[in-house]
Amino acid sequence: MAVKEILDKRVIDLDMTAKTKDEVIRHLAGLLMEAGYIQDLEGYVKDVYLRESEGITGIGNHVAIPHGKSDYVDHVGLAVGRTRDMVEWESYDEQPSDLFFLFAVPADSEGAKDHLRLIAELAGKLGNDSIMTKLQTAKSYDELLEAFA
Repeated sequence: MAVKEILDKRVIDLDMTAKTKDEVIRHLAGLLMEAGYIQDLEGYVKDVYLRESEGITGIGNHVAIPHGKSDYVDHVGLAVGRTRDMVEWESYDEQPSDLFFLFAVPADSEGAKDHLRLIAELAGKLGNDSIMTKLQTAKSYDELLEAFA
């Protein structure tokens, strides 16, 4: 399973109007729910916040990767969002974020393995300046997909 394989047009919003961390998480979680990845919005959001309380998910370069293993996830998904304005988010470089990758992974052991592989792959790609430029400027699902090629 690769990041590119789980990108789903239905859970990507590259023109979000969210202004806060909570608005970002809830908007992306709502997309995941509408697309059938999660079965309980509040339960899933609670699990994401549980993970948020354990450590920083802002990785720098205006990117955050909120995530959480949850019993409310039916199958692995990745919602991608980009906001019009920067959003305050705890990050390693102490800068706000405008690009978000919200993972939805089942809480079972197979989900945990997928979760670790996907996070590692995404982190590797986000460390590439060329890929980051493409992600920050993508205007469509196809351009986003191309960035992960």
